[in-house]
Order: sequence, then C-alpha cells, then structure tokens
Amino acid sequence: MKILLDTCVWGGARKDLEAAGHDVVWAGDWQKDPGDEEILAYAHREGRVLVTLDKDFGEMAIVSKTKHSGIVRLVNLSVRQQGLICLRVIAKYGNELQAGAIVTAEPGRLRIRPPDENSRNQ
Repeated sequence: MKILLDTCVWGGARKDLEAAGHDVVWAGDWQKDPGDEEILAYAHREGRVLVTLDKDFGEMAIVSKTKHSGIVRLVNLSVRQQGLICLRVIAKYGNELQAGAIVTAEPGRLRIRPPDENSRNQ
C-alpha cells in the first residue's frame, strides 16, 4: 500500500511500514511543510493513505468534502506504537482505506468512517 506519513507522525514509524512491504513517504523529509491542504492533495494525487495525528484532515474530508485516498488518524499513542498500530489498521481496513475510509485509532478503540461516494475521485 502507498502511505504518506504526516510531519507530526514519528519518522521511525516508516521503518515498521516499509519492513512490511509498504511504499512510504514521510512529509518530515520535505524541505518545508506545505500545509494541510497540499499534504492531503499530494496524498490523493499519489493514491496514498494519509497517516496523521491531526484531526483537521478528517474535518477537511468530511465537512469540506476534500478528496482523499483514505486517512488514518492516530490519537494518544506513543511514538513507538504508531507504526505497529498503523500496520494493524492497514491489515484490518486496507481495502476500506483505499476506497476512502477514515479510521481513528486510539488505545482500546478503533473507529471507522466508511468511504463517502464523494471522498475519492477516480
């Protein structure tokens, strides 16, 4: 799966994801932070699931109907847990994410918002 890790996600999570065979880009490697709108647009253009700690991306997708290729939001997880939790979410909801679902993962709780017909542009 193609994944974009937001700058707020621990860069070390990339190692866990790449070791599992995923194609991972970490926005923290970019020269500068282009802002939330461009990060989400980049992820969508590249067909990448966005992994973030920031709730603003979900709001952009739901309220503003901004197109995306799936979003995973990590809440209250230690940096060392981020990659492993992403792997579990992807294993369980990979197809839904690629179809445009939004998954929120926090300790002891996982919520999924199914893909909206307007969330993903073919």
